[in-house]
Amino acid sequence: MTTVPFDINKIKSLNICIVVPTYNNQNTLQRVLDSLLPFTSNIIIVNDGSTDATLEILKNYSQLTQIHHPINEGKGMALRNGFKKALELKYRYAITIDSDGQHFASDLPIFIEAIEDEPNTLFIGSRNMKHDNVPQKSSFGNKFSNFWFWFETGIKLQDTQSGYRLYPIQIIPKNFFTTKFEFEIEVIVRSAWKGIPVKNIPVQVLYDPVERVSHFRPFKDFTRISILNTVLVFVSLIYIKPKVFFFSFKRKGIKKFISENILHNQDSNFKKSASIALGVFIGVSPFWGFQTILVLALAVVLRLNKVLAFAFTNVSFPPFIPFIIYASLKLGGWFMTSDAIISFDKSLTYSDVKANFLQYIVGSFMLATFSGFIIGSIAYFVLVFFTTFKNKSRHA
Repeated sequence: MTTVPFDINKIKSLNICIVVPTYNNQNTLQRVLDSLLPFTSNIIIVNDGSTDATLEILKNYSQLTQIHHPINEGKGMALRNGFKKALELKYRYAITIDSDGQHFASDLPIFIEAIEDEPNTLFIGSRNMKHDNVPQKSSFGNKFSNFWFWFETGIKLQDTQSGYRLYPIQIIPKNFFTTKFEFEIEVIVRSAWKGIPVKNIPVQVLYDPVERVSHFRPFKDFTRISILNTVLVFVSLIYIKPKVFFFSFKRKGIKKFISENILHNQDSNFKKSASIALGVFIGVSPFWGFQTILVLALAVVLRLNKVLAFAFTNVSFPPFIPFIIYASLKLGGWFMTSDAIISFDKSLTYSDVKANFLQYIVGSFMLATFSGFIIGSIAYFVLVFFTTFKNKSRHA
């Protein structure tokens, strides 16, 4: 890797510290600390209840800020306490580096150069996961994590599990829920939700099977990470994505939304119209309370336009709901034997729907299918016409 020219005063001028969480890494800890000292003494070491020779080793680094946990609390808690101390010491950024020796202090200039170009960005060191010594479980876990991070935030990264990171600690969320390895997922997802750019930068990696000690427990920690991702996906679908859409729609207005997301969007006409059809189908179907989750999940699975699909679920906004329910009951009555007389002249009540529930369900799915097909087809032909007209105007 090409060495980046580096001025050691930049760490001080940019107000950066290094946070080193450590737990029972007596074989590599001293080497890691010694490699960092030529760059800076702004180092915060968090000894997370180590039971080996860590405490004796750290006695030789009394000039550095140290935090000692009486018992092992987990990497997440070590990082959280490291950030808390960094904020107390008025640092703006914190670079985290694991003490197991897999990262190189010589890559620090890459982080410094990146943050100079893009302040207030959260950078994650991207490792070469095809390296000969990279454990297969680490490579799989990284791919798994990358997928869910993309699903939850819309940001594609090559490495979301690297512990070599630069955090803009003044602006990332201050309160967290996790304390173990899953913290490193929570912090980047919630930072992205807050609008903080999250990006990868390439770093070197060394996996030494002799010296390196990993405290990752495959079953327990993978279960924790899976539970966290389940919660984050739920929050993303229920709250984050609708919130982003509504703010975007409000900011753009209807005219600009149609122009940017429908007429001038780079997706094919079929993909856009299929996204609209899916949104209408889910919006009319009797999935009240679950429409956002379903439409976004299906849009991801079917690789459709999530914004368009979500936008068109709003055909069932409150003023239209009585008409949708009435039409569903009437349509269902044509295909089922029913003594019910449903009239829109009188108030349509919950009791009417409850008494004719099966009729409503059947009619609702039929109306959803019909509406989705018709509106999707109209959208397709309108888009084809617009595309043809635009091409003719361009060549006129």
